[in-house]
Amino acid sequence: MAVGIATTSEGTQYNGRTTLLVVLSCMMAATGGVIFGYDLGISGGVTSMEPFLKKFFPKVYTKMTDDTKISNYCKFDNQLLTLFTSSLYIAGLIASFFASHVTRAFGRKPSILIGGAAFLVGSALGGAAFNIHELIFGRIFSLVLGLDLQTR
Repeated sequence: MAVGIATTSEGTQYNGRTTLLVVLSCMMAATGGVIFGYDLGISGGVTSMEPFLKKFFPKVYTKMTDDTKISNYCKFDNQLLTLFTSSLYIAGLIASFFASHVTRAFGRKPSILIGGAAFLVGSALGGAAFNIHELIFGRIFSLVLGLDLQTR
């Protein structure tokens, strides 16, 4: 459980207000977390869909259709499939090392704009992927440079 400590000082008080801009900024930052969770939920379901497996993981698909006596947990035993699913966490780990430094160096507004453009490019790369390596690259690109720069 997180615990916070409030301290007081004898200096001047900050007389800030909660404006519409502050509320909208908080809502946009929270959207990053929603997209992160949505991506995790969707990618988990997509990895068991037959058309997806046929195109990107043919070995897993043939194992799934041919071997009817193996449990579902053993059918999806593939390192590349695991990399696809965990690329979201890998992207978050990589981005956590440099996103705050980029924001500090260039400012909040440029980093959000760069992050939005990178998310758009990464999503296009993922949508146009012909093989699994392109799909993973687009996924990591959009999440590392895109989503994480927007939410830091």
